[in-house]
Amino acid sequence: MQTELRAPANQTPPLVGHDVVACDAALTTAVLTHGDQEVLTSLGDLGRDAGSEEAREHGLAANDHPPRLVAYDRHGHRVDEVAFHPSWHWLMERAVGHGLQAAPWVSGAEHAHLRRAAGFLAWSQTEPGHGCPISMTYAAVPALRVDEAIAQEWVPGLAATSYDFGVRDPRTKSGLLAGMGMTEKQGGSDVRTNVTRAVPTSEDGLYTLRGHKWFTSAPMNDVFLVLAQAPGGLTCFVMPRVLPDGTRNAFDVVRLKDKLGNRSNASGELEFDGTLVRRLGNEGRGVRTIIEMVAATRLDCVIGSAALMRHAVAEASWHVAHRSAFGGVLADKPLMRNVVADLALESEAATALALRLAAAVDRVDDPQEAALRRIALPLAKFWVCKRTPAMVAEALECLGGNGYVEESGLPLMYREAPLNSVWEGSGNVNALDVLRALAREPESLAAWMGEVGAARGANADLDRAVDETLVLLGESGAAEGSARLLAGRMATCLQGSLLVRYAPAEVSDLFCASRLTGGHHGAYGMLTGGDQAFLVERATPVLD
Repeated sequence: MQTELRAPANQTPPLVGHDVVACDAALTTAVLTHGDQEVLTSLGDLGRDAGSEEAREHGLAANDHPPRLVAYDRHGHRVDEVAFHPSWHWLMERAVGHGLQAAPWVSGAEHAHLRRAAGFLAWSQTEPGHGCPISMTYAAVPALRVDEAIAQEWVPGLAATSYDFGVRDPRTKSGLLAGMGMTEKQGGSDVRTNVTRAVPTSEDGLYTLRGHKWFTSAPMNDVFLVLAQAPGGLTCFVMPRVLPDGTRNAFDVVRLKDKLGNRSNASGELEFDGTLVRRLGNEGRGVRTIIEMVAATRLDCVIGSAALMRHAVAEASWHVAHRSAFGGVLADKPLMRNVVADLALESEAATALALRLAAAVDRVDDPQEAALRRIALPLAKFWVCKRTPAMVAEALECLGGNGYVEESGLPLMYREAPLNSVWEGSGNVNALDVLRALAREPESLAAWMGEVGAARGANADLDRAVDETLVLLGESGAAEGSARLLAGRMATCLQGSLLVRYAPAEVSDLFCASRLTGGHHGAYGMLTGGDQAFLVERATPVLD
């Protein structure tokens, strides 16, 4: 007799069919704090798309089938193209369609960059890898605007909400994407050691390149910003994929990187030999010219890490709300509740900081906001991105063995988690950038003090932590060996101030008590007191 097989009991249903924006209390709070209800409402379709089963399946498929380099066509011609799985194109089409690339720069809306940041945070939870070309395109615009003529040539296509993939004349395409090549084999983050040479041609502003780039983001895109040594020093250049006469620019994609994570996205090594480029800005001012692109990509590193945190805690809180063990629902077990509440604190603080910095981009003409961005971007990138791997690992552990299998999506997040700490300057580079801002731009410290000081008197733990950080600044603010300690303390004080002012007291009080008093022991789940059940409920998604 054949035994009837029964479906296994006590299984957590998949987290699909929810609005990723509306289900994120931290995100909605930040949007309403710095924007308004209209901004939040405009993200409804994006949030529902991001939480769909279709988006989840495309995200997994794009990583299961990574891109491949097509160096030659069937006739033997060198083409250097990148082939992607259809799921990549599905994700890209919607990301561009929702205006997550360069659209905010031409929007004119009051909260355009805030809206884009909230959307990027939500949409990145479908799959993080395709966020790279979206981010590069967003970041290219402020750098291109150094030269009005060049900006007029490229920005309309970059800002268009139409995804038009393929190596073709950009004038015939309905939408364009940008990439960036800064680092070389011998230097990495030390871009001033670049050896790629740019030789002027007879046409004003036009040069030819000879050299290489060790890491070029999104080699399939239409235009790139690259650094090279011109006669006057390190200079920024605009490198089109296809030249104005319709021919392909002369550079070879040597290989695509075999990376730890970010596997859906193509990152490549490029070699130049007679590659035509146009100078952007003055010779010798390459770093200064491209710095706005670096700042914008650093912001996206913070947003992308906050997205990974939120996705991880959403999966963990959803799992423990539906899984039983040892005689009860996991979410009701005091120790598991402690862990998830702690993860929720980390996620909410990251989201609050990311959205505050995005709001500052909308106030570009405000000197106070510009000064805050100057110091808060590197300290936020250092701290939020550095916290992400351990946080995602703890969330994975909440699912146990279920979280260790690929179908759960947590292994994908775990491999992705270290990326943003490496991208656009490692942890040390960003911590040292904080020191440079303090030394060279005293208005940046004043901006930080003004932001944390806005919460003065509302929380004793925060007040004490700010005072201690100011003492540290006085004692060793310029000491390189203390740069990480200082950046971490400044970042957590900033997070604490934002939560004290804008989040529920149940969130801010426990964050300040656990993060600002020296009682945080490194591992999650060591909270003492507080309304931990409130935090778990606040973090748990609800299906539509």
